[in-house]
Amino acid sequence: MEEEAGHEPVMVAEVLRFLDGASTVIDATLGAGGHAEALLTAGVERVIGLDRDPEAIEFATRRLAGFGERFTAVQTRFSQLPAENRVDGVLYDLGVSSMQLDRPERGFSYRADGPLDMRMGPDDERAMDVVNEASEEELARIVFEYGEERRSRRVASAIVRARSRAPIRTTDELARVVASALGARRGGPHPARRTFQALRIAVNRELEELSASLPRAVEALAPGGRVVAISYHSLEDRIVKRFVNGREDLEALTKKPLTPSAEEAARNPRARSAKLRAAERRAA
Repeated sequence: MEEEAGHEPVMVAEVLRFLDGASTVIDATLGAGGHAEALLTAGVERVIGLDRDPEAIEFATRRLAGFGERFTAVQTRFSQLPAENRVDGVLYDLGVSSMQLDRPERGFSYRADGPLDMRMGPDDERAMDVVNEASEEELARIVFEYGEERRSRRVASAIVRARSRAPIRTTDELARVVASALGARRGGPHPARRTFQALRIAVNRELEELSASLPRAVEALAPGGRVVAISYHSLEDRIVKRFVNGREDLEALTKKPLTPSAEEAARNPRARSAKLRAAERRAA
């Protein structure tokens, strides 16, 4: 996992601008600790990092050991964000981390063969369980709703046919099934991209987690405190937007989501689809 330290966290300059002057920040998606390190280096007095992934907790704890008691790591889902704290900022960098995506044995990537797992934490259902046990109708729903794949019924039908011959156990097997069902365009995105996104979201209940976490984040904020959320697809961004617009105790600081600079997008491929929204808790 040492290579993870070389990954560049997304939209750091914008995160630091919105959280400038913060004393205590909850990093609700700790990952490898890139944003936490940037916040601590910029002068935030204390960062509480949350992650459901024990490997992320272990790695970030080692990485940030030099900050001593200014950094605390907690293994938990961010839907369990400690709302009893009074903090100046809460940060979300949503979706799968590079640490998870780049390790074939975690099963997130259609580009490298590995077990069809996709769990962010040890207590979740595996993707192979969903693929091999869900009904065709349920698979089509998952792929359509969470992957925004218009040909979801074709994908589901292909999966059911393939698993009737033998269980689908690896990322390569699933990617080939989806590619054979949808075909591939030269130079275009991999045809399994949306299906893999959908399964990952379903396995980890990502949208439910986000919807449950955001109210706790606001409850944790002191008046004038800010929540900053970076999302990577429209499903996450829509939840954040509707939440902020529906709260009388929040003032949106971004009328439209911010996107990375052209320079950052060229330098850091993970940043290309990022959208950042920020809001401030109004004084009572």
